Amino acid sequence: MKKKFFAIVFPLLLLVQARATFIFIPMDETQTNCLKAYGIAYMALKNGIGVEWLLNYRGGSFTFPDATLFENECKVRNVKFELIADEQEASILQQIADPAVNMDAVKLEKPPRIAVYSPKNKLPWDDAVTLALTYAEIPYDIIYDKEIINGDLPKYDWLHLHHEDFTGQYGKFYGAFGGAQWYMDDVKTQEAMAKELGFAKVSQMKLAVAQKIRDFVAGGGFLFAMCSAPDSYDIALAAEGVDICQTPFDGDPADPNCNKKLNFANCFAFDNFTLSLNAYEYAKSNIDTSPYRAQKYGITQENDFFTLFDFSAKWDPVPTMLCQDHTKVIKGFWGQTTSFNEDYIKSAVIIMGENKGAHEAKYIHGDFGKGTWTFYGGHDPECYQHRVGDPPTDLSLHPNSPGYRLILNNVLFPAAKKKKRET
Repeated sequence: MKKKFFAIVFPLLLLVQARATFIFIPMDETQTNCLKAYGIAYMALKNGIGVEWLLNYRGGSFTFPDATLFENECKVRNVKFELIADEQEASILQQIADPAVNMDAVKLEKPPRIAVYSPKNKLPWDDAVTLALTYAEIPYDIIYDKEIINGDLPKYDWLHLHHEDFTGQYGKFYGAFGGAQWYMDDVKTQEAMAKELGFAKVSQMKLAVAQKIRDFVAGGGFLFAMCSAPDSYDIALAAEGVDICQTPFDGDPADPNCNKKLNFANCFAFDNFTLSLNAYEYAKSNIDTSPYRAQKYGITQENDFFTLFDFSAKWDPVPTMLCQDHTKVIKGFWGQTTSFNEDYIKSAVIIMGENKGAHEAKYIHGDFGKGTWTFYGGHDPECYQHRVGDPPTDLSLHPNSPGYRLILNNVLFPAAKKKKRET
C-alpha cells in the first residue's frame, strides 16, 4: 500500500516543482528580513533577471523567475520566499491590474549604479544609507568633492548625499566641537581640498559640487539625501555669489544682508526661508524643525511618529514606490536636520510623509529636469537621537525596520521601467 502511495505522490511532487517557476518574496509582516529582501531583488537585476515590484500588494512584494541561485541566497540571508507556478503569478498580476484596487506592478529592469557622497577622512558618525546598503548587500562606490568636480557623476544613476554641509560651515559644529581634534582635522582636510581644486574657500568648493549635482539630476540622475544634506544643499544653491559664512568658518564675516540676497528659484525643495547667522548654533535656517518641535509641540520619543501618504499606484507610481512599507505610521528620529517646516516647502513638492500635528514634513520628493530628488529628514531611523560618537546601528537587530525600508525603496526606484500614463 505504501509503495502505491509513493508511486502516486512522487510524480505529483515533480509536477508541482516543475510548475513552481517564480520566486515570490512577500514584504508584509510575514517577511523575516525586509532589508535583505531588497538585496535579493538587486541581485536578480545584476544577473539580468527582471523583477516585478508589486506595489501595495502585501507590503510591496517582489516576484521574478525562479533559479536555484536565488533560492539559496534567500535561505542564506534569511529572506522568506515562496515558489509559485506561472498561473499563480499571472493571477496575482491580474488581481493587481483590477482598476478597482490601488495596486500596480512595476517592472524593474536594470540595477542602478550607486554612489555615496562621503568624506574619505574618518568622522565620528556613521551614515544610515551606507549601513542599509551594506546590510542589504547592495554594492556602491564612495565619491567626494574631487571626483564630482572632476566629472565622475555621469558614471552613476543614483547618488546619496552623506551627512553633509554644503554651505561651507562644517555642520555648524563650531560651537560644540570647535576644539575637538576631529573637527580641526576636518577643517584642514576640507581647506586643503578646496585649494587643490582651485577654490579660495570651502564654501565656494561646496557650491560648485552642489551645482554639479544639480546638473546630474537635470540630466536624469536620481538624488537621495538625509539629515543635514537636504537643507544645506538648497541653502548653498540659494546663496550662490553671497557670503553666508561667519568668521569662524571662512575667516571673514558673512554679508549682513545675505538673507535679502538669496535666490530661492535655485532651490529644489525650499522657499522663503531665513538663514541663522549665529555661528554657535546648529541650525542653518528655519527650515529645520529641530530647535522648537519639543517645546512648541510637546514631541518626545514616545509620541514622535510620522505618517506615509497613500498615492494612486496606477496614476502616481513614483511616490507609491517610494512609500512601499508594511506600515503607514513610522516612528520618528532626530538628526542635525530632523524634519522640514512645511511653511518653507515649495508648492510643487510632493510630501510623502509628515507629522501633521507638528506641521513638519519628514519625507519629500520632486522632479528637476529629467531626474528626481528625494529628501528624508533625520539621521538614523533606528536610533532616536543619534549623537556624535555613538556606535553604528546594528541592522541585524532591525531587519524589518520601516524607516530603513524607505531608504531602500529609493535605491531600487531607478531600476523601474518608465510607464506612460494613459489618457
